[in-house]
Amino acid sequence: MKKENADEVSNHPRSGGNGEGGVAVASRTKLQETRHDTYAEWDSETTILAVKAALAERHSVTMIEATESAPQRLLEVQPDIVFNVAEGLRGASREAQIPAILEMLGIPYTGSDPVTLGICLDKARAKEILSFHKIPTPAFHVISSLEELEHSSVEFPSVVKPLHEGSSKGILDSSIVRSRKELADQVQRVLNDYAEPALVEKFLPGREFTVALLGNDPSLVVFPIVEIRLDKLPKNVNPLYSYEAKWVWDQSDHPVEMYDCPANIESDLERRIKEICINVFHVLRCRDWTRIDLRLDENGIPNVIELNPLPGILPNPDDHSCYPMAARKAGFSYNAMLNAVLDAAIVRYGIA
Repeated sequence: MKKENADEVSNHPRSGGNGEGGVAVASRTKLQETRHDTYAEWDSETTILAVKAALAERHSVTMIEATESAPQRLLEVQPDIVFNVAEGLRGASREAQIPAILEMLGIPYTGSDPVTLGICLDKARAKEILSFHKIPTPAFHVISSLEELEHSSVEFPSVVKPLHEGSSKGILDSSIVRSRKELADQVQRVLNDYAEPALVEKFLPGREFTVALLGNDPSLVVFPIVEIRLDKLPKNVNPLYSYEAKWVWDQSDHPVEMYDCPANIESDLERRIKEICINVFHVLRCRDWTRIDLRLDENGIPNVIELNPLPGILPNPDDHSCYPMAARKAGFSYNAMLNAVLDAAIVRYGIA
């Protein structure tokens, strides 16, 4: 076993060498190949190489692509620890696949375990657990067919999302619905495009925030809160952090300046948001790092709307990736942030 060997397991859509340190094309399903947002969750080659460079400041790093051949590569390399950023290949359990393999092989890794990753990718299951623990989250329905709409009492306006997607995939400007016709259209779109149930969630009219956390008890750190300034979106669009808002309208060559970090909020609200996020981190049994999205309801109460135990980590500040943005405001460089995540896992495992 190599000493201080930090292997990086990832998915990304670009091809490269198949040898050690190389990059291979991850296999895709036919359904995925037909969608415009197939790769939205996967890290680009630029991000993967930035992560490698950061970890290589202190460790010997081997690149391992999260394909079907990953188990054999892990057995060959025998790493001391894996820096996991793999989103998986297919299915509702995809983010849990590599961590489950690592646990089977007895290899330590960064981030949350397979159970937490699977729950957080299933938005309804996560919300059920939050509700049980009295953590505010918007009311919701899970719709698996149009026939089910006939028996559901959906409150308008609502937001329609795919049940098992991240990176705002399937959440469009049109996803806010205000009538039964719009609801049926958006549910049908999700069922057709993603072949998975639709989550129909009460739309909250208030401000939106995202909160990055690093570490574990007793040294869990909450980074400065980021506000998503929905009022900065183009005119005549819905106040929603949609796929278009995240990936289409906001480009590095013509950015939408819709992020305030730290958020300009009163101290009581800041304290309340951070308390909720720490509670969520513990309730969902997150580890090492995560990002939590919240929105204020009509009474100004923060509601949890998404959990991201594999947060986006685009290295270029102009790309407005929220976890690195918050880390930089807390005084961490990009490289220091990533090594801090790795350090948190090393401490958690008790690795010398």
